[in-house]
Amino acid sequence: MTAAGAELPTSLVEMAEHRLRDSILSGTLRPGDKIVEEDLCAGLGISRGPLREALRLLTQQGLVEHLPRRGSRVVQWSTEDIVQLFGLRSVLERHAVESAFPLSDPKQALEPVRDALSAMRAARGSLERDDAHRAFHAEVVGLADNRQLDIALSPILLKLQLPMARNLREEARRRDTVQEGVARHEELLQALESNDRDLIVAALHAHGHLTYLGLST
Repeated sequence: MTAAGAELPTSLVEMAEHRLRDSILSGTLRPGDKIVEEDLCAGLGISRGPLREALRLLTQQGLVEHLPRRGSRVVQWSTEDIVQLFGLRSVLERHAVESAFPLSDPKQALEPVRDALSAMRAARGSLERDDAHRAFHAEVVGLADNRQLDIALSPILLKLQLPMARNLREEARRRDTVQEGVARHEELLQALESNDRDLIVAALHAHGHLTYLGLST
């Protein structure tokens, strides 16, 4: 809400949030970069009200952080932070798999995972690809049908947006194709379709989610 209590134009807020998120996840704005409101307002053709609401949303998503008396910047996770966050994701995924498998009806249960992978294949830009990437991992955990597990995973995936996006970009750069990231997730889906709990756990461990960040799994 503005100072006068009027609701901000949703379209302007969404446009600013979309453009900034794309700049952050594509690497145009890098971790630690200062966000200069004057420049962004001029570049986007909007006032500070919608921009600040967009920055608030991006802060909730774990992409932007506000520094007292210093303004905002793109969030910057340390190597230790990234390893810990991926470690937490792995723990939750493994717990979900051990709770859910073997599935009574793998074909039907895995449809949401297949849909997320199809969205990764069809993605026309970094935002679509990154959203589908996070959805894939959320759907894997969702197989456990455990609401508290889903709630625990959600903030971790938000904080992992930057390293997950960077991982896919680095993989595409080194392999000269964005389809390599898709291929790794196709391998995970194949393991899930086996309905073999031990095979799936091994596939999750071998997923290579830290490889292209210059870290070990």
